[in-house]
Amino acid sequence: MKQTLHCTLFLMLLSILNMKAQQDIDLSMGASYANQVYFKLSNLTTTSYPGSVWDLAFLRTGQDDIGIRINDHAGIKVYEVTTNTNAWDDIPVTTEAQSEWTQLYNSETTWTGAFDNGSATYGFGEYNPDNQHIEGSVIFVLKYADGTYRKFLNQDAFNGYTFKYATWNTSTNAWGEDTTVTLENTNNPNNTYNFYSLETGEEVYAQPATTDWDFVATKYISDYNGNGSLFWPVTGVLHNDQVTVAQNEEMEGATENPTLTYSDEINTIGSDWKTYVSSVEYDVNSDMAYYVKYADNSVYRIYFTAFEGSSTGNLSFAFENVTQSLGVEELDNNVTFGVYPNPSSDGKINLIYDVAKSGTNHLTIYSMQGSKILETSLSSQQGFYNKTLDLSHLQKGVYMLNFTSGDYTISKKVILK
Repeated sequence: MKQTLHCTLFLMLLSILNMKAQQDIDLSMGASYANQVYFKLSNLTTTSYPGSVWDLAFLRTGQDDIGIRINDHAGIKVYEVTTNTNAWDDIPVTTEAQSEWTQLYNSETTWTGAFDNGSATYGFGEYNPDNQHIEGSVIFVLKYADGTYRKFLNQDAFNGYTFKYATWNTSTNAWGEDTTVTLENTNNPNNTYNFYSLETGEEVYAQPATTDWDFVATKYISDYNGNGSLFWPVTGVLHNDQVTVAQNEEMEGATENPTLTYSDEINTIGSDWKTYVSSVEYDVNSDMAYYVKYADNSVYRIYFTAFEGSSTGNLSFAFENVTQSLGVEELDNNVTFGVYPNPSSDGKINLIYDVAKSGTNHLTIYSMQGSKILETSLSSQQGFYNKTLDLSHLQKGVYMLNFTSGDYTISKKVILK
C-alpha cells in the first residue's frame, strides 16, 4: 500500500512538471492562407514562406530518388495531355481539348508528387538503360488559379532535372517561347526538395532543411471520400517523413500510458481536427491528441485549441514533451526513476526518483564514446526526490546516464540540444 502511494505521488509530480512544460503556440498562415508555415517542436522554430512563390518541387535527396510535386497550396492544377513528345508544338488549349486531359494529384499520405502519378513507368518518363537516366515521355499542362496555362516536359532526370516549359499567350492564342532549365540536385544539400517558379523563371527557397521542421500548415488536395471520387482543397497539417504520428482521442485530457499506433502517413494530423461552422467560425476538436515521435524516440503530445479560417489564417495548439511520462520505469517494488525534460534545450535536466527504503543511490554520466563525464552520490534516505542537474557546460549531443539504487541499475540516453 505504501509503495502504491509512492508511485502515485511520483506520477502526480511528473504530471505537474509536464503541465508546467506545456507550451501554447500561435501560428499564422496569413489572410487567405497566404503562407505555408513550418514548425519544429524540439526547438520552437517557426519558418514561413509565401505559398505562391513556387510552382514545382523537385525531389533532390539522391541520384536515384526522383519526384515532382505541384503546388497545391497555390491552387495550381496539373494535367497529363499526351505521351507523344513530338506533339510539343501542337498542344491545343480549347475547351474540347481540355476535356481529354487527365488531372493528376499529389499524394496526401506520402510526399509522392502529382507528376509521379503520370502514365509513364516513372510517372513523367521512362528509364534508359544506356545512360541510366529517366527520360521524359509525357507532356503536361499546368493550369493556374488566374487562368494561366503552361505546358511542361521534364526531359531528363539524373542527379537533377532538365525540363522545358512555355506559357500560353491569350492575345495570340499561341504558345510563347520555350524555356529550358537544368536544376541540379546539389543545390540546397540539406533540403528534401528544390523549388522552382515557372512564372519568374527562378529557383526559389520555400522549405527549411529536412531536419529543421516536423510539420507544415498548408493547403493541399484531399481525396475527400477516400475512393478517388472527389478531390477537394483543404487546409491542415502535413508532417515530415522524418517523424511518425499517432492520434488518440482523450476526452479527459492526457492519459497515462496510452496505447498508440504510429503512422508515417503524412496526413495523420491532416485537416479533420476542425469542423467548418461558418465563414468566420470553426469548431476545434481539442479532445484529439497527436503524438509526434522522433527517430530518437522523443515524443511530443499536441492538441489544437483554435482555428480562425481564411480571414486571418491563425491557428493555435498546445504541446508538451511527454517522452518521459510515456516511459517512467520502476526498477523494482522499491525504486522508481525518471528524467525530465529529455531532450533538454538548456542543458538542465530533472532527476525524479522515489526510493521506498534507505540505501546507496548513485549517478554516473558517460559520453557515447564511453568516457566518464560526471559521477555523484544522491540522497541515501527513503523518500521522493526531484533533483535538478545542470549539464549546460557539456557539448550538445547524446549522453548515457546510469542511475543505481542498491542492487538495481537503469541506463537512459540523455539528449542535450
